[in-house]
Amino acid sequence: VQLQASGGGLVQAGGSLRLSCAASGLTFSIYGLAWFRQAPGKQRELAARITTGSSTNYADSVKGRFTISRDNAKNMVYLQMNSLTPEDTAVYYCYAYVRTSWSSWSDYWGQGTQVTVSS
Repeated sequence: VQLQASGGGLVQAGGSLRLSCAASGLTFSIYGLAWFRQAPGKQRELAARITTGSSTNYADSVKGRFTISRDNAKNMVYLQMNSLTPEDTAVYYCYAYVRTSWSSWSDYWGQGTQVTVSS
């Protein structure tokens, strides 16, 4: 299984970026998907999540600015990030998960893509 994240970069405050994550080696449509982020010196945190039925959840800090979406035909998950602020600077990771039994999960992480927002 591979999750290949891309689309990070340097952007000025107020700008936008679109992250992409290409998945391979898994039955994509049965996995929930998420984007996590980890800022320097901080714990990794959930930014956005999308279920197999395309229901979405967002961290309060990104709500209204970020949009997660998925394309099951292309095995892709996206994160559209608008109105970026320096506080959004972090390494962004894509994540795939599926429940395999009532008490266990199977999950995978991508390698991360750096997003840097300058003030």
